[in-house]
This record gives sequence, structure tokens and C-alpha cells, in this order.
Amino acid sequence: MYVIESPIGPLGVVVDGPSVVGVRFAARPGPTTDHPAAEELRAYFAGELTDFTVPFELRGGSEFEQAVWAEIARIPYGETITYGAIATALGDPGAARAVGTACNHNPVPVIVPCHRVVGAGNKMVGFGGGLDRKRRLLELEAGVALLRSWT
Repeated sequence: MYVIESPIGPLGVVVDGPSVVGVRFAARPGPTTDHPAAEELRAYFAGELTDFTVPFELRGGSEFEQAVWAEIARIPYGETITYGAIATALGDPGAARAVGTACNHNPVPVIVPCHRVVGAGNKMVGFGGGLDRKRRLLELEAGVALLRSWT
């Protein structure tokens, strides 16, 4: 695992060949990397990147979790969607809590943006990295989106 510093604390980045297979919050200091994932994450946090192009693999997870992660990967930069809306999109409107659990199991947060999933009424609820990190990620994206709309 490689570690990169970010505004939300050190992130552990797990790679297998060219692909990112894990992103971990609150990583302990360790070796750094020049892997493209580190470069893209730094650019994301600098407000210079809105779409990750680095290859990633969503390993593990149930069929339902894989479906949730695929939906999350489609959420546009700077936008949010509710757990319930994802559940409905997957054909099970009553599965909002299960969607939340799947979000918590997302192996590559930030790259697959589970922070863009919010509670009913756009409430700030649940995030494996903690609500403070979720808030900061959403604020970063909202600020960058706003600035880009003015140019």
C-alpha cells in the first residue's frame, strides 16, 4: 500500500499492476508512489480533476454491492443522489439501508464516489471515512463546480 497526503488525511492506495484495488482512509505513513492514481488523486484534491481515468477494480462484494458500486460510479462530479434513489434504480425501493451498507464496503472510495450518496432530504448521513471527510469532499466538489460554471 502506498500513502498519499490529502486534505482529508493520508490515503492508502492499493494497486495491483495498473489498477487501483483499494483506497483506505487514515492510512499510516508509508511509502509514496508515482502511480497514476496518486497523481490523479492529488489533482482531484487540487480541484484540477473531475473525472478519474486511472483503471480500478471493484473486487469482492456481493452481486448487489457490485450493482450499487456501478451506480455510484455513474454519479456526476459535484452532484449527489440518495440511497433510496439508488435502491429504486436497482429495482428495490426498500433497500436504501442495504445501499448504505454497500457504500460502506466500497473498496475504492473517492475514485468510486460513495461520498456523493446522501440520505433522504439530502441529509448528511453515513460514510465509511466519517461525516467530516464526506462533508469536505462534497464542499470541494461544489466549490470547483461553482468556479467552473463562472468561466
